[in-house]
Amino acid sequence: MSEFHTKRVAEIIQKIMYVTIATVCEDGSPWNSPVYSAFDADLNFYWFSDKDSQHSRNIRATGEAFIVVYDSTVPEGTGEGAYLQVNVHELMDETEVMAAKTVCDERVGKEKDRDYSKYSGDAPLRGYKASPVKVWMNDDAKNPDGSYLKDVRVEIPIDVILFRLSLPN
Repeated sequence: MSEFHTKRVAEIIQKIMYVTIATVCEDGSPWNSPVYSAFDADLNFYWFSDKDSQHSRNIRATGEAFIVVYDSTVPEGTGEGAYLQVNVHELMDETEVMAAKTVCDERVGKEKDRDYSKYSGDAPLRGYKASPVKVWMNDDAKNPDGSYLKDVRVEIPIDVILFRLSLPN
């Protein structure tokens, strides 16, 4: 891990609003879903999805997921991303749901939505919170002549990312 990796992971997390959530279905098959998300000061990610969507059902069954925050805005061959192993749960408590909604609304500058009934009871949407267990960034290994050898992942301690995110841009 280097200062470059730490800085770049923080930049990617701050810049990219859509993440891909990878979950596992009951039969063991993989399931990926892109969702709009926001994160808090503890690097918890939040999103709202249909409670009956496949990824929501998978989360309820396992409580685990993998999130990729990938910067696809850069030129071909230079893409970088943050990879997060996370524990996830559906938010049930009104205070937690409204706090998550505030984090999401503030990310895009929307007026705060304070209607809990949209995310509980018979309503189709639910809020989800993903807490990081481990974080990596992709990089590549080079041959002695400087040519590409292979992709690698560099683990970055969560506390180092949190410190970097707390710094002024």
